[in-house]
Amino acid sequence: MKTLRSHLKPAMLALAAAGLFASQAMALPVVMPEQAPPIILAASDCYAIGQQVAEQYGGTLAKASQSTRGGQAVCVIVVLVPGKDGQRPRRSEIVVPLN
Repeated sequence: MKTLRSHLKPAMLALAAAGLFASQAMALPVVMPEQAPPIILAASDCYAIGQQVAEQYGGTLAKASQSTRGGQAVCVIVVLVPGKDGQRPRRSEIVVPLN
């Protein structure tokens, strides 16, 4: 029994080492598919559009986010327009197509 146990341990180590080397030899380089631009770029586009819309309305841009409505990509722009006679600003939500 001692002889079998003494031969079994080195054999298992040799098999494990051979498997490790074989797996490294068989490994292929990973090729990443070309990805679409990140959504952050679209958000920055919405931000730029939001700046223009806020300027047109004479207010300040509070929020600009991308959304999909009716299957079309749009920017949802929230502009704070100053109130009249010292009143608090009004919140206006404008939806603009992302083109």
